Amino acid sequence: MLRQRLITAAFGIPLLVAAVWFGSWWFVAAILIAAGIALWEFYSMARASKRDPLTYFGIVWGLLFVVSPLMPWSNTIPVLMSSAVLFPLIWLLLNRPRETAFSNLAWTIIGIMYIGWMMSYWVSVRGLGPPEGLAWTLWGLAIVFASDSSAYGVGRWRGKHKLAPSISPSKTWEGAVGGLVGSMVAASVFGALLFPLMGVAPMNWAAGLLMGAVGSILAQMGDLTGSLLKRNLGVKDSGPRFLPGHGGFLDRISSLMFVGPFLFYGVLGYLGLPF
Repeated sequence: MLRQRLITAAFGIPLLVAAVWFGSWWFVAAILIAAGIALWEFYSMARASKRDPLTYFGIVWGLLFVVSPLMPWSNTIPVLMSSAVLFPLIWLLLNRPRETAFSNLAWTIIGIMYIGWMMSYWVSVRGLGPPEGLAWTLWGLAIVFASDSSAYGVGRWRGKHKLAPSISPSKTWEGAVGGLVGSMVAASVFGALLFPLMGVAPMNWAAGLLMGAVGSILAQMGDLTGSLLKRNLGVKDSGPRFLPGHGGFLDRISSLMFVGPFLFYGVLGYLGLPF
């Protein structure tokens, strides 16, 4: 498992960094691919557990949410949110089985918002500007990957006390603390030392430690939420193992989805920009 994770990281991280570096539609395309596969996995899990969400509608609308920060109209989000409720309701009203209509509506909307809207924040961060967007996106990815890797490594090495056995039996408090420390170190070092090399003002060490800690907590909560979803739906992995050692795409990006909103609003607050 560890060897597979290292191989995946060796190939995947440089590709992701390249997409972030070149920005524009390269990064958007990477987010769209990841979100699209994750949406398909989400609705496939729901269907396998006897739900019947509107899969294709959910995928299309979820991807529209992903690219919504690039749309020039101020009413983009209200229109998408309204149509995400209205169109499925009309469809479910006119089709059977009507007994499960609202359950199917709920699963359709959850997929759209949980994956599509949450992942759109990464597009927003990357679009902040040539130096800032690039630096902060890489910073956000660094704290998530540092948290995940440190939690996994420390958990395997010293993990004894279960963190949430009813949700994810393999996660431990020792691993959680390891992820917290790893994220704080990555956030402070990256922000203080690498930001200047990218043309961005260095981050205060205290701010780096604090934001790294919050980012790690949210990343781990996102990971646990993904595990809770799978447990509720009675599956082990969210989808085929496209990423060796990681399970499905939804497994891999669940922590990113929780960190995205924090990263966007945290950056705006740190830079003193209006929300």
